[in-house]
Amino acid sequence: MTKNASTGPSVTRRSLLTGTAQALGTAALLSAARAVVPGGVWAATADAPETTKAIFGFIALTDSAPLIIAKEKGLFAKYGLKDADVQKQASWGTTRDNIELGSANGGIDGAHILTPMPYLISTGKVTKNNQKLPMYILARLNTNGQCISVSNRYKAAGVTTDAKSLKAAFADMKKAGKEVKCAMTFPGGTHDMWIRYWLAANGVDPDKDVSTIVVPPPQMVANMKVDTMEAFCVGEPWNAQLVAQNIGFTALTTGELWANHPEKALGMRADWVDRNPKAAKAVLMAVQEAAMWCDKPENKAEMCQILAKREWFKVPVEDILTRAQGTIDYGTGRVVKDSPHIMKYWADHASYPFKSHDAWFLTENVRWGYQPAGLDVKATVDAVNREDLWREAAKTLGVAADQMPAGTSRGKETFFDGKVFDPDNPSTYLASLDIRRV
Repeated sequence: MTKNASTGPSVTRRSLLTGTAQALGTAALLSAARAVVPGGVWAATADAPETTKAIFGFIALTDSAPLIIAKEKGLFAKYGLKDADVQKQASWGTTRDNIELGSANGGIDGAHILTPMPYLISTGKVTKNNQKLPMYILARLNTNGQCISVSNRYKAAGVTTDAKSLKAAFADMKKAGKEVKCAMTFPGGTHDMWIRYWLAANGVDPDKDVSTIVVPPPQMVANMKVDTMEAFCVGEPWNAQLVAQNIGFTALTTGELWANHPEKALGMRADWVDRNPKAAKAVLMAVQEAAMWCDKPENKAEMCQILAKREWFKVPVEDILTRAQGTIDYGTGRVVKDSPHIMKYWADHASYPFKSHDAWFLTENVRWGYQPAGLDVKATVDAVNREDLWREAAKTLGVAADQMPAGTSRGKETFFDGKVFDPDNPSTYLASLDIRRV
């Protein structure tokens, strides 16, 4: 394990002195100068975190890498969080429960989390007694990198993004008395949204034509092996493992559904962030630096070796490495090298939490009844999305202004079926969808 390794933009003593002298004054200047010491340890008195401890949850998915690398490479400690911990969660439901508890009660302060979950928790849609628990999204952890996998029985039908043949096949199965199940990882979460979008775009109603069931990511392959589902949506390494075991195949990567789509987020309890603003900034700097490290091609092999360890994923490194490097074996004879849909952690603003992306998730949650039809999407996003904190941390880390997004919206987004989401007019997008609950 390499402790206190510098993996992100360098900040020199000279740049700190010259860049801040006029504005900060003598006392603050000396404090800034102390920020860089041998070993790169973040030690500025003015910036010292209010606490050295933060507890995060993670699910065994490749997109948790920035949190795990921040721990393994000593980046949390580098920025003053020497007691930060990253703890494995059994399911997204467990993650929610432990966030509700908070670390003071044996739970966690934040997590590698499905992007819609902080909204579902903040609005009390998935909490005990529907109690609202304010959360913040501090960063995106990745874009792309999920897949929809299908049972081998549909291989001959050539199921891809085009899966219109499934409607008749599923109808025949129901007539024969078999329940048709498609699995995702949490109601209203990203995987639920991807598989629902794909099914609906192909004429399959995800509530009427099939049963959408919840299965924790590490249990997806085992469940398909015993033939309890027809399809599932999850992140890696479980899709690759399914292909390796010849149980099913990859119909599509979710990047084919929506190019460079947002996926997981770094979510934290709002009360923890509000109570510990400097510690929250330290968390962000550690995770941002880890994201930069994870995105470098020369680090992929080491990243996957770390993730494969018993304390993290406990899987063969080969199940993670190939797709992490951009080679997708779909299990159908189709192999794509240098896939444009490779998982990204930092490149192309992957770490930045665009508010427009959160608006899409909320609109889809409204579509399927997870959020009320009258939800004020903009106000809800503004309450949860803290892209301002991301920018502040990135600036301190040394990320140049021209490397940050110009605004909080990535603009209009186009999906594989030609539908367009305009974040300034979500109601028009919602009305354009044929299958919906509202």
